[in-house]
Amino acid sequence: MRKGSRVRTACPEDNKHLIATKLEGLFCVYKPAGVHWKLVRDTIETNLLKGLNDTPAPPLTHEVRFLPNPNNEPKASGGLMLRPVSVPVLSKHPLVTGPEFQHLKVGVGHRLDTSSSGVLVLAVGNGNKILNDLYGIQTTRDYTLEGEFGMATHDFTHTSRVVERSTYDHITQEKMERVLAMLEGANQKALRTYSSVDMNSQEAYELAVKGLLGPDGKSVPILTGLRCIRFQPPHFTLEVQCLNETQKYLRKVVHEIGLELRSTAVCKGVRRTRDGFFTLQDALTRNHWSAADVLQAVQKYSSKKNNNKKNKSSGTQTDKAMLQTSEETLAVSQENKADKEGTTEVQCN
Repeated sequence: MRKGSRVRTACPEDNKHLIATKLEGLFCVYKPAGVHWKLVRDTIETNLLKGLNDTPAPPLTHEVRFLPNPNNEPKASGGLMLRPVSVPVLSKHPLVTGPEFQHLKVGVGHRLDTSSSGVLVLAVGNGNKILNDLYGIQTTRDYTLEGEFGMATHDFTHTSRVVERSTYDHITQEKMERVLAMLEGANQKALRTYSSVDMNSQEAYELAVKGLLGPDGKSVPILTGLRCIRFQPPHFTLEVQCLNETQKYLRKVVHEIGLELRSTAVCKGVRRTRDGFFTLQDALTRNHWSAADVLQAVQKYSSKKNNNKKNKSSGTQTDKAMLQTSEETLAVSQENKADKEGTTEVQCN
């Protein structure tokens, strides 16, 4: 055998790629107010990369080399004594190759502007395909809006330039409820206009129960639900369900409510509490934006999704079994009826 010849040994499995594969999916975080959504996404991407690269690396691959034995003198015949030595392959060392993961594709669902807070859905890797499919379905989003009567501003927020001040002592909760009912009715009419489903049909009812009733394609912002959950003038809180909205539009809604009540109002806060299937209970706060917490959130969503599929399939199988049982019962009753008729004919004869 020649000097320096190599015999490779088996390389252990790399767990980093397994963890990276498990990270692919959907999860949601709680975006604080005053933070841009891009900063949230970049922070999570950095944390995920750090978590993956900090995962203990597998032992280095070793190779067997036959090297000269330093303790033996060459023989007179010119032969050379070799000994097998196992040495690590340093070309695979992390200090040589650098970080193994340098980029992850982290996508963002329905975005929130800088002033808003709440549920922000993200996707990792192949989860971006699921995200596109998920938002191809018309699902409503829930918000809570904090408002204050008595002033109007340039961009409907309480921090911008004040353009008007007004009184609000005449506003009562009853008047507030009437205005909200009027706005909700106008939006229900818009929903019927942009939807191709008959509102009086069973299909419309089933879609509404599932929260999937909505306009076909892109439409104007539509409020599917609107109610006041706190009324302490000048402060009030609204709960909103909507489609195709922007946070600026929601602030404008607060402004228009103030005008309808013969006063003015500004929006002091916009918080998203639900985005499709994700709620505040599912959202990871800033202290839990680590790779381990994201992995747990992705797996939680996947298990919930699989359970929903199993429940649907089991419900379908139950319906089929009930249908089959009813058909068998009907067949047996018909056979018994035929036997009775045959017996009656024999007795008559």
